[in-house]
Amino acid sequence: MIRQPSRHCTVELQAVPARIGHVRRIVSAQLRYWRLDALIDPAALGVTELLANVHRHARPSKQCTVELRVLLDQLTVSVHDEDPRLPRIRAADSWDTCGRGLALIAALSESWGVRPDGSGKVVWFTLPALTTAPEEICAVRGFREPPPRDDTGTAAGPRPRIRGTRVG
Repeated sequence: MIRQPSRHCTVELQAVPARIGHVRRIVSAQLRYWRLDALIDPAALGVTELLANVHRHARPSKQCTVELRVLLDQLTVSVHDEDPRLPRIRAADSWDTCGRGLALIAALSESWGVRPDGSGKVVWFTLPALTTAPEEICAVRGFREPPPRDDTGTAAGPRPRIRGTRVG
């Protein structure tokens, strides 16, 4: 089931490999709809890591909820599952094939965290969200072409400041 009020989207699913790819496509489409294209790759990667953790570790059920919420200039992505055990960042050796998920979340996000929630937990991360599309910025500034981009595909220049309270 998908519920989608303005700037908020919730997807409920079983965290199995076939569903993880489907949710990644939903996240990408939703961010494209909200004109947050620059956040598609980091948000999809973060969701993939969090859902993979639910698939590997959550007990007794793989049932979970993915939530996207834009508040002011911040996108918060969260995954709620029914396992009360709180995850922690591990120090993975270079030859380990897993164990880097939360370290990756910490590296790609502006902030992240874990909190107990009912009989389970919520793992979340935030990304800065530009609410103005690059084309609109160009029109306002009188440019004919989009602003220059850095090698990550985002507009070059200082990162936007996040206003408001942190979700977590």
